Amino acid sequence: MERYFYSNSVAAFRSESPHSILGQLTQSSQFAVDQPEKDAWLEEIKILKDSLRDLEGRVYLEYSIPRMGRRIDAVLVIKHAIFVIEFKVWSEAFGAYAIDR
Repeated sequence: MERYFYSNSVAAFRSESPHSILGQLTQSSQFAVDQPEKDAWLEEIKILKDSLRDLEGRVYLEYSIPRMGRRIDAVLVIKHAIFVIEFKVWSEAFGAYAIDR
């Protein structure tokens, strides 16, 4: 069982169309994906494409954490570093559920 909905090199991610990536995310989901989630994914893809300019590595989107039942929005492996990114697109406030200590 794969632990992510999307995986690719940074170069391939940057060259792939946002709607192609969105299609892969939507197709990999076990649940119905509503329009607000699709819009948020498209915004995340745009932010990541802009942020990953001139970097090499791998991109994993919607990475499932084993035995926790949670997903990470994005995991980036750049050289010898791993970046875990949780997006809150268009949120003005973050509830306790969004904070993990």
